[in-house]
This record gives sequence, structure tokens and C-alpha cells, in this order.
Amino acid sequence: MNRVLNRIEWKPLADSYSDSARHITAAARERKQSGERHPIEDFLWEYYSLRPAHFEKWHPGCGVLLRDAADEYSGKGYITIGDQTSVDSEFIKERADSLKWMIELLNNTLNRPARFNCFGLHEWAMVYRLSQEEVRHAQAPLRLSPEEIAAVVEAQELKCSHYDAFRFYVPAARSLNHMVLEREDQLQQEQSGCLHANMDLYKWCYKARPIVDSELTMRCFNLAKEIRTLDMRAAPYDLTQWGLTPVTIENSEGRADYIAQQRNFSERANVLRTELRDKLTAALRSVEGS
Repeated sequence: MNRVLNRIEWKPLADSYSDSARHITAAARERKQSGERHPIEDFLWEYYSLRPAHFEKWHPGCGVLLRDAADEYSGKGYITIGDQTSVDSEFIKERADSLKWMIELLNNTLNRPARFNCFGLHEWAMVYRLSQEEVRHAQAPLRLSPEEIAAVVEAQELKCSHYDAFRFYVPAARSLNHMVLEREDQLQQEQSGCLHANMDLYKWCYKARPIVDSELTMRCFNLAKEIRTLDMRAAPYDLTQWGLTPVTIENSEGRADYIAQQRNFSERANVLRTELRDKLTAALRSVEGS
């Protein structure tokens, strides 16, 4: 059943969300003006392509009707009938194939056993046998020599299951992975122990906007930021200038720390993953037969 909100009800919700979102995006705007770089936060605005201004816009999600909102919600994905504005059912139908793919991915990831044996080595495989001048995050110095990094990578089989991490491996490291991943492997390989699969919940939220509400999108963004922090702390970079100490996965103590955090993120991500799957499923069901 749809929920109807009068303007006096939804406007404070929209304003409160936008205020919170602007607090999050402020640093990104400042860095863009100054030209400064940040190895964690820049990733959230560059690899993930939602613009800060779009992140700041509140969306109530499918199943919520806003009264007297046509002036603020007249863009793609919305329809106004009388004095009520809501997500357009035709927009949902147009996106049906994409939504079904997302649901299948989310379901597969939930149902597949989580794996905790990768130790974040994808970041090491991205700098395998590269010099400081050649690495992706050149603003951050490597904390180990290229030879030491290579020794860690070569000491065990790489276990990456996420194509969008694997595709950034340097060519020399690709054959060291447990399998050569292709884009079409995504539905069959993603699992909830993977940091990148869990960060990507944010991506699936904003790709489904305005069907998915902004509150869930923000929660997934905040989790992605925490996960990215571990991702980079476990990488072979020295991030002390940003106040970050390394998770030294090259030794047993660091690996144990990494796994403990990885398990925590997996559990928290699966709560959000289930919520996102259920909302996408409900949106599709709302237009079935119409």
C-alpha cells in the first residue's frame, strides 16, 4: 500500500536529508577547488559516479506519494497526477530488465557462502612489480619496495572474486589469480565476503534511483566509506599523512585483523543487501499486470 505524505510531512524529511548529505559532500567540493587528493574519499566520487549534487537530493523511494511536490520532483522517474507526485510506474517498467539483473545479483550474493581468504591482495596485484611513479595512487608512497610487494603477491594464490577489482590488476598479475574473471562471471562469482561487492551496494542504490530511497543510499554510502578505508589500509601504501595506520596483511596478525573486519562488513552489508533486494522486488511487483 502506498504511503501519502503531505508537504508539511515530507519537506522537513527532504531538508534534513539534504543537510546531512551536504555535510558529507563538503570535503569533496573543497578538494575539487583546491586540487587536493584523498585516497579514500575521492574513490567514492570518482570510481562511483554519482555527483555530490545528485547525492544531496532526497528521494522518498517507490511506494511513497508526495503532495504538492511537482515543482521539486518533475524530473525523470517521477509522475504527478492531481496533487500527488510519485515514482512513475512506466519508469519502473522501462528499467525492469536492469532491476531483475540487480535482484539476481543480490540474491546470488546473499545465498553464496562468504569467503574470507583474499586478504585484500587485489590492491597489491594492482601495483605488482610497478615503481612508485607507475602506481594508481601516486600521491601516496608505497610502504614496501616493489620486490617486497611482489614476494607477498607470489607467496599465495590470489583469490579475488570481483571482476571490477580484478580488471585493474596489472597484466603480469592476472595469471596469479585463482581464475581469470570476465564480466559475465559476475552473477556466478560475487560473494558477501568481498569488500568491493559490499561497497557496490551504494552503486546499485543510485543506479536504481529514484526507485530506491535516499536514506538507504546514504547508509550504503557510509558503509562503503568504512569498507574503502579498510581496503586502502590493507593495501601496500603508506597513508600516515591521512592519519591511517596499515593493516599489515603480509603477516599473520594483520591477516587476522583483516578477516575480523571483513566478517563484520559482510554481516552489515547483507542486512542492507536484503533491504535493497526487497525494495527492488516490491517495485517490480507494483507494476506487474499494469
